[in-house]
Amino acid sequence: MHHPVAVPVSVDESADQIKALPSTATAALDQLEVKGRAAKTGYARTEFGDGWLRQGACDMRNIILNRDLQNVVVDDACKVQSGTLNDPYTQQMISFIRGGSSSALVQIDHVVALSDAWQKGAQQLTKERRVQLANDPLELLAVDGAANQKKSDGDAATWLPDNKAFRCQYVARQIAVKQKYLLWVAPAERDAMAKVLQACPGQTLPTE
Repeated sequence: MHHPVAVPVSVDESADQIKALPSTATAALDQLEVKGRAAKTGYARTEFGDGWLRQGACDMRNIILNRDLQNVVVDDACKVQSGTLNDPYTQQMISFIRGGSSSALVQIDHVVALSDAWQKGAQQLTKERRVQLANDPLELLAVDGAANQKKSDGDAATWLPDNKAFRCQYVARQIAVKQKYLLWVAPAERDAMAKVLQACPGQTLPTE
């Protein structure tokens, strides 16, 4: 009876050297580079693109509103006309109605503020990659407009959501964005993130 000869499988030794993506926010934070904030020189919102990118008939603002609001009404032009936001930053229930003054009650936050991103590595990215960053659903959340304005361009060392129950998810999302786009954290920012994550050591990273 013929027995097949086992052929040894060639293993690419470099595979062992590939660093596995961390499974928790704490592990991912430990892998981020820590250094001081670079100068804001040269920063402009247009460095991250002119407004929202479109996917078909929809722009990213309306895509995120549709994702994050409840009881959403969308018109034929892919514009969200109304809905209800359970705001993650304040825990307020906000009724969104499209209109000249009412639309601003719900804003789309860049979880890692774009000027903060600029000073922590984004100015070294290509313009195309910066536009991707500014329009990445991972980086975007529909939130209370007033809270978004209060946050401004702060990082975790200077601003955290009033809703303490959301802070672990918020910091994990910032870490996920910084990991994906090779951005660093400042020492005080890293310490603030680590302090938040002490309460949720198993916090996973969001993927979208």
